[in-house]
Amino acid sequence: MVERCEACGFDFSRLNTGDGAAIFIMQIAGGIVVFTALYLQIALNPPIWLMLLIALPASLILSLGLMRPGKGLMIALQMKGRER
Repeated sequence: MVERCEACGFDFSRLNTGDGAAIFIMQIAGGIVVFTALYLQIALNPPIWLMLLIALPASLILSLGLMRPGKGLMIALQMKGRER
């Protein structure tokens, strides 16, 4: 993350998102993958290797795909909270 905004000069070094975004992303991605896998298992009963072939990449793609927007959202919420 950059230290200052090029447009307005806002100091990003004061913000600390920690692991907050990662916790939410794990919950969201995990919930989507687990409930989808459960539905597929009940509806279609595929072999376990096929479930792993679908679920593991899906959880990786969802987690990595949601991390940047999630981190950005946490930073935006902190910035909004400091305006008051």
